[in-house]
Amino acid sequence: MPLDIIRNDITRVTADAIVNTANPHVAVGPGTDRAIYEAAGAEKLLEARARIGEMKPGQAAYTPAFALDADYIIHTVGPAWRGGRFHERETAAECYHSSLKLAADLGCESVAFPLISSGSYGFPKDEALKIAIREISSFLMEHDMNVTLVVYDRESFVMSGKAFAGVRSYIEEHEIRPPEPRMNRMFREYTGSLNAEDLSGSDSSADYMYSDEAVIPEESEILMMPEASAPYEAPDLMYRKDSAAAQKAEAPKKEKTLRELTLEQIMKIRGETFQQMLLRTIDGKGMTDPEVYKRSNIDRKLFSKIRSDVNYNPSKRTVLALAVGLRLNYDEAVDLLQKAGYSFSPSSVTDLTVRYCIENDIYDIHEINCYLFTFGEKTLGA
Repeated sequence: MPLDIIRNDITRVTADAIVNTANPHVAVGPGTDRAIYEAAGAEKLLEARARIGEMKPGQAAYTPAFALDADYIIHTVGPAWRGGRFHERETAAECYHSSLKLAADLGCESVAFPLISSGSYGFPKDEALKIAIREISSFLMEHDMNVTLVVYDRESFVMSGKAFAGVRSYIEEHEIRPPEPRMNRMFREYTGSLNAEDLSGSDSSADYMYSDEAVIPEESEILMMPEASAPYEAPDLMYRKDSAAAQKAEAPKKEKTLRELTLEQIMKIRGETFQQMLLRTIDGKGMTDPEVYKRSNIDRKLFSKIRSDVNYNPSKRTVLALAVGLRLNYDEAVDLLQKAGYSFSPSSVTDLTVRYCIENDIYDIHEINCYLFTFGEKTLGA
């Protein structure tokens, strides 16, 4: 995907270019700088760094990567934090901008960044993160490149603010427990012991529908249930239009109709595919392909595959990313998911996070991915 966030040691990441938070002088600094020198081969790298000479904050230059799994090391001098009164934020932004421009000039297709200046230079991690995401995402709107933001440990990756607190609260309020056994639920519904709280944990009747194999108790057994004093009557639930029993009753008619058709005829009458709905939605929103795949954090090559294959079967994370990139409202996102064979799950942290963001008009895919990474979930895009 164009921008990914991972927890790793940057010296172990494979990319065309690895970005190093360099010392302004020809010397090995602490933290990431020292780790990169040691992994690349300190003597050779220091000799190459000496040919660059003194560097100013925000500047970027490159050397060979030597023993690292990369072609280049891009050295950039991050600002030391002094309370924000000395243009530290602007300098940090310039580090990303100049490093990305240099990577593009070198023909790099992939580049890995640390969170610049957030270690020994003392830059506040939440501000460093916002600057990194803003500068990288702005660059990616105009360029095709895979950028990885490498975080050494999850604890150093800080998310704060009202929106993040809202996401966490939303997940805690809406996350549900696993559904109880179906026959248990049937018994409690029949005896009247199923209350509104029990129903609030799910937004889908599928959570408590009975399977075709469910065994319905004999009438004599029902009569012995607590508080069941009246003669047995089949619960109304069994005759609901969306119940398994009703679906089973309708099945013969549907099967008979399908038996009269050939497979070729069935394929002709099937509905719109995911790809067809996606392209129709893009046109309806007045958006271009690049707008959509960049705002969705989706690789251009993958989007080309989707566009060229009417029967393309996307992953759920790809569909969620496209729903964000297209700025769909909740109902539209549900329709797009269903077209691909998915739905929002009340037990999925990823689904709840995306649903919260959509319902609160948060459509920055990189901001959403920061939330997901903080919760230990996979980020969106491909």
